[in-house]
Amino acid sequence: MQLSALTAFYLTTAALMWAGNAIVGKILVQSSSPVLLNTIRWGVTALILLPFAWGVFKGSSPLWGQTKRFLLLSLFGVGSYNVLLYLALQSSTPINVTLIGASMPIWAIMIGALFYKESSHAKQIIGALISLVGVSIVIVRGELERLIEIEFVVGDLLMVFATILWGAYSWMLSHPKESTERTWPWSYFLLAQVGFGFCWSVGFAVTEWQLEYSYFKWSWPTVFMIIYVIIGPSLIAYRCWGLGVSGAGATVATFFTNLIPLFTAILSTVLLQKPPELFHGLAFILILAGIYLSVQKK
Repeated sequence: MQLSALTAFYLTTAALMWAGNAIVGKILVQSSSPVLLNTIRWGVTALILLPFAWGVFKGSSPLWGQTKRFLLLSLFGVGSYNVLLYLALQSSTPINVTLIGASMPIWAIMIGALFYKESSHAKQIIGALISLVGVSIVIVRGELERLIEIEFVVGDLLMVFATILWGAYSWMLSHPKESTERTWPWSYFLLAQVGFGFCWSVGFAVTEWQLEYSYFKWSWPTVFMIIYVIIGPSLIAYRCWGLGVSGAGATVATFFTNLIPLFTAILSTVLLQKPPELFHGLAFILILAGIYLSVQKK
């Protein structure tokens, strides 16, 4: 498979948007409970898309012939992944969460082999390991002995589950079964996912409220950060990810998620007015090397 520059751009843009989400999300979980935050995020996103794509919910829409597929797509990619990520950030550290997320290509390879009979070649497996090393360098800031100091908590298990779900979501995007959404306007396909995902989120939010874990602290900075999460990590990133997965396939696409911790580190240094360091460049080279190997022929 050859990776086009446009496909690489889509996947890189999604990774950049989600890097911002990691930074903003860590701040937002102090003002809003994770499930409520996710519900607000997708509810407003659905309202933005509705004027352009309301036709996807018409009785004659092909969506209703694929209800089971979209229930699963929305559960894995919208209703669950982001909730688990926000929950993980409550008890875990960004270091642990990012390191676990870097295992996504490995999970994608396993999911492809188990459920889609898609065997991965040695270069993809080696590429996944090289990318993981690159991510580790970013996490420990070039001091590999820091890996020994990492401690794992409940949030880490939640992130493992979230990573597996995202791998499954990506495979469902790249291997549609009896689907026709490739001929739909992009807003139709995204609203179908967001609409079902919002329903999942509401159900989870009600449970959170009944357990008395729900909270929200109003402030203008909170509102502005939520607006960013809706426009960048939701609308732009999900659109780009869908296009990227369609062009590259699920396994190759997940290699680009390893750019998220690198972008997160760079954004953090920019916001703190600190220039990137040498280990950032080394990590970037290793991650790109992993991506390069993943797209090579068997």
